[in-house]
This record gives sequence, structure tokens and C-alpha cells, in this order.
Amino acid sequence: MTQPHSPSQPPIAQERVDELIDSLVERGWYVGRDFLPDALCQSLLAELDDKTRRDALVAAGIGRGDQHHLRRDIRGDAIYWLDRESQAQRRYLETMAELQQALNQALFLGLFEYEAHFARYPPGSFYRRHLDSFQGRANRIVSTVGYLTPDWPADGGGEMVIYSPDDDREVARVLPEAGTLVCFMAETIPHEVLPTHRPRASIAGWFRRNASLGGLVDPAR
Repeated sequence: MTQPHSPSQPPIAQERVDELIDSLVERGWYVGRDFLPDALCQSLLAELDDKTRRDALVAAGIGRGDQHHLRRDIRGDAIYWLDRESQAQRRYLETMAELQQALNQALFLGLFEYEAHFARYPPGSFYRRHLDSFQGRANRIVSTVGYLTPDWPADGGGEMVIYSPDDDREVARVLPEAGTLVCFMAETIPHEVLPTHRPRASIAGWFRRNASLGGLVDPAR
């Protein structure tokens, strides 16, 4: 059953949801400017800034489980997993839950849950071209990136570059401007983060399918 929205958390406009779904079907990715409310982005950025000051973030790695390791030549961000500890986190996760329901109803994806973390890229950092799904365990189905930094300059760097899954052709370059939401198919859409010239703040997230084995639910991270 769809939960009622509080006055502070309006539902996503249906035309934006339809726009996102149509784009995923047609090309496997979507870029929506002003998708996220300004007030929510401001609250999330303030929370991320506070966690940064308190050294609560950890260096992000690549791989999973025994294959997880740090590679600063590949990825330079620091992260903090969302756990609903603040009102802003809860509002963001409620928005993604609404989107998950819409994706399941329209595309029959069987999305099971959503996981997300803050990501802060210090000046000079980047993330080399990659796919978001793990080899052999493709349980991350749809990826999202919500940007939090306002007034991003054209020469600030840190753009997300999206590539065609069929060749090396660049198909989109996205400024990490607050309010923009990027959504793409995790298994098929290569992408990278170009070197940033200023602190870059976002929330990276994944709608997951249950890849349980032997009756055990696949671990979230």
C-alpha cells in the first residue's frame, strides 16, 4: 500500500516519473535537472558537511567482500551509508521508495530494496570508467545519483560522463548541480566521474534485486 505523504514530503510529479521511465526504456539512462527539492538538497548537504568535519566518512573502495580494496588511482571519494538517522535521510529514502514502486509497476523489475551512501569527492579526485553491478552477482539493477552542491560552475570539473553500452561513444556529460538526479541501468551503462576542481557532494544509490542463495538473503553491501 502506498504510504501517505507528509506536507513536507510531496510526491514526485507524475510527469517526472514518466519521463524517467521512458528514458530508461529508450536508452538505459536518464538525467533530470531540478528533480530533487532544493530544501532537501540543502539539508542533506549540511549533514554531509557535518559528517566530513567529524571525520565520519571512510575512503571508498572497489569490489566486494574478499575482493574489496582501496584503489586511489581508480576511485577517490569518501562515503557514509544512509541509515535513516536523520529526517533528511528519511525523506530522501522515502522519495526513492516511491520511485522503486513506480519502476516495479511499469517495468516489472522485481526491485527488492534500495541502498545508498553519501559520496564526497575532494578536489583532484575522480572515479574511472566502470559499471555498477558486481561480476557474477548482478543484483544492483538500477543506479541513482542525486547531486547536492548548489551553484556548480561550468569549469568546476567533476562531471559524470555516460557512455554508450555498445561502443566508447560519450552520450551525456552531467554537471553535479544540486537537484539533478541521474538514473541508469547498473549492468549495462558505463560511466565515470571526471576530476573535480572543488568539493563535490552526492548520494549514490542502487535499487537491488534479491540475489539470495540457499535461502540466505544477499548481503546489502
